[in-house]
Amino acid sequence: MKIAQVAPLHESVPPRTYGGTERVVSYLTEALVDAGHDVTLYASGDSQTRAKLVPVVEEGLRLAPERRDPLANHVLLMDRVLRDADRYDIIHFHTDYLHFPLVRALSIPHVTTLHGRLDLPDLPPLYQAYQDLPVISISDDQRRPLPQAGWLATVYNGLPADLYRFGAGDGGYLAFLGRISPEKGIERALSIAKRAGLPLLVAAKVDAVDRDYYEQVVAPQMDHPLIEFIGEIGEAEKGAFLGEARALLFPIDWPEPFGLVMTEAMACGTPVIAWRRGSVPEVIEEGRSGFVVDGIEAAVAALQRLDELDRRECRRAFEERFTAARMAEDYLAAYRAALARRSQPRLVG
Repeated sequence: MKIAQVAPLHESVPPRTYGGTERVVSYLTEALVDAGHDVTLYASGDSQTRAKLVPVVEEGLRLAPERRDPLANHVLLMDRVLRDADRYDIIHFHTDYLHFPLVRALSIPHVTTLHGRLDLPDLPPLYQAYQDLPVISISDDQRRPLPQAGWLATVYNGLPADLYRFGAGDGGYLAFLGRISPEKGIERALSIAKRAGLPLLVAAKVDAVDRDYYEQVVAPQMDHPLIEFIGEIGEAEKGAFLGEARALLFPIDWPEPFGLVMTEAMACGTPVIAWRRGSVPEVIEEGRSGFVVDGIEAAVAALQRLDELDRRECRRAFEERFTAARMAEDYLAAYRAALARRSQPRLVG
């Protein structure tokens, strides 16, 4: 199958540091290449792939030395994709809804994976207007705010099976990984560690928009002998960081669409203590890959039960459900469904 993958331009594919969507696009692209498909990736020029790369900008916009206009560059991205459209059997967009007005009349089948949160007030009328366009969710929970959208499938994100090694969890600490912001629940993580009397290592980035929150609210709470702030870490350091942790804390305070860090921990054999929000109950199997909780006291109690969990069973849960190869298989099924749908007569409007 000739497949086009259209990535956002904010980060390279894969990203040099933080970037969930671009990482998933990378894992999917490489898995499709491994499966023998002819894949073309539209992305920034500093992307690394075994597919054919069509560079639209020189490097990811976030880390570019000069400020770049993301809208202007994404318009150029869409122009290039549409000019090349007849080369492909299917086009897979990862660019939210930016392309919707352009692809409705496109003769080539296409799908769009929605990677972000969908509980925003401006989205229902948009997806009502474009309910004929096939979209893919990354969890069933992600769909709830937009039942009117043209849902084609749910495909869970996946990681290469050999990306992370199994870890013994002998570091003796709890881990918090990702981004420091109110919705990620860093304050809850700090409270859990202090109440449980366990060390907490925080490996996280602080975006400019969250700098005041970090300095005024979070940093004073980190001034504690049990807490160590490492800062943002790259892909090479994640395996050891997660594999040596007793557990990953994922105390989110928002409707998480998927939560890739949970599967990263599982790949290392590290169980997850996570809040019952968004995709969490779909990703974490209670008593197998971690515990799903509803408050700080429940999280502290769950930490006392970590010895009940088998870290190798946690790894097996990852291998069964969240590998890149499994993700590619599920997307290929979605592509075939889109091709079949396109061959049927349809009404628009």
